[in-house]
Parts: sequence; structure tokens; C-alpha cells
Amino acid sequence: MKGLAGLEREITACRACPRLVAHREAVAREKRRALREESYWGKPVPGFGDPRAWRLVVGLAPGAHGANRTGRMFTGDGSGAFLYPALHRADLSNQPESRRRGDGLQLRGVFISNAVRCVPPGNRPSPRERRRCAPYLHRELQLLRPRGVLALGAIGWEASLGALSVPRPRPRFTHGAEWQAAGRVMLLR
Repeated sequence: MKGLAGLEREITACRACPRLVAHREAVAREKRRALREESYWGKPVPGFGDPRAWRLVVGLAPGAHGANRTGRMFTGDGSGAFLYPALHRADLSNQPESRRRGDGLQLRGVFISNAVRCVPPGNRPSPRERRRCAPYLHRELQLLRPRGVLALGAIGWEASLGALSVPRPRPRFTHGAEWQAAGRVMLLR
């Protein structure tokens, strides 16, 4: 499969991690009381954004009642309520909020992804689950070729370094710092 559309189809069909598959589907069936009338996505969540993006944002994993419900990264939960207004203020999106797929949100120059594509129990994917998802982020980086990556949290940082094939020992995660290799992408955390 070629391009981001092919990668999206591959991601949404993934069932490689039995624990994550069981959890994402259970959350989609059981739902929060306030969201019981909602239809849940309940599948792996592909990246989202401008296919010509030069910036990539990498988070941890879909939220149980956010992206696992809506099918779009950082959509319908508290993290999106913080991220999308910031992107709008920076003129990187056409609107300051995202509640569901198909709500008209468009990103400019930015693509949003996660280290893990399924909601993990307790928001803690295992190292093995992270390794199984790693090729997806690696392929997104190959397709997008961003000049900058913003890693949100330690797992997003580690996944980004791995996808960029940064050799060990790798720079450690600390808030507010940056790393750049000669001729490579800048990674911010």
C-alpha cells in the first residue's frame, strides 16, 4: 500500500496486540455513561493532518473516550481541548476545536500521530506493544519528511527517536529542551 491513505487502511485493520484489541473494543462497547448514545470507533487510530506537513506532533496513544471514540487523534477529549486551540492560535488549523471526525477541522503544515495506535489499559502500553506500532510512525516520517517533530511526553519522545533511527545512547527526555542532528529533523519536547 502506498501513501498515507494506504497506511491509514493498514493501521485501522491492525489486530497485532491482543491486549490492546480487547481493551479498545471493550471500551467501545461499555462506554462512559455520558457517552452511551455515541458510536465508538473502537479501532486503531491513524495519524491526521496535512499530507504536506513539515511539522509532526507525536503523542502517547489514543484517549479511551476521545480518539478511541471519534477515530481521530486528540479529538473529543481534554488533550484535544488543549492542543487544537493552540494550533489555531498559531494559524495551523482552521478552527479551535475538534469534537469528531468530519467536523470540518483542517490542519495546515502539521500532522498529528501517536506512538501507539490503540488505547492501552491504564494509558500504559507495554514495550512490546510500542515496538509493534513503531513501524507505523517510521513510515509516516518517511512519507511526510517533516523538518520538525514535537514529542508530547516521554513515550512520544522515545518513539520519535526510534522512528528517526537515532543511535544509542539517545538524548534523554526532559521538558522544554530540543535536539537536532546535522542534516536531520529537529525534535522538540
